[in-house]
Amino acid sequence: EGNEPGDSMKITYSELLHKVCQFANVLRNQGVKKGDRISIYLPMILELVVAMLACARIGALHSVVFAGFSAESLCERILDCGCSLLIT
Repeated sequence: EGNEPGDSMKITYSELLHKVCQFANVLRNQGVKKGDRISIYLPMILELVVAMLACARIGALHSVVFAGFSAESLCERILDCGCSLLIT
């Protein structure tokens, strides 16, 4: 379910697993490894769930920042967490 009343999407577990594995490989190719910290700055879309599950799959810690926050708020959270990667 998205933010808008009519905004929804259906996906099977198999399709979700495929997308999560693909994105986990992207993260690994970027040098992300177990224990790394990642910030995720996305609205409520499927890619947010995929990014969270991909982080969990490779053992990276993730922090989701609400997409409505200002650039200054995002910067503070990234610095406080010591993130090595920002997903937008």
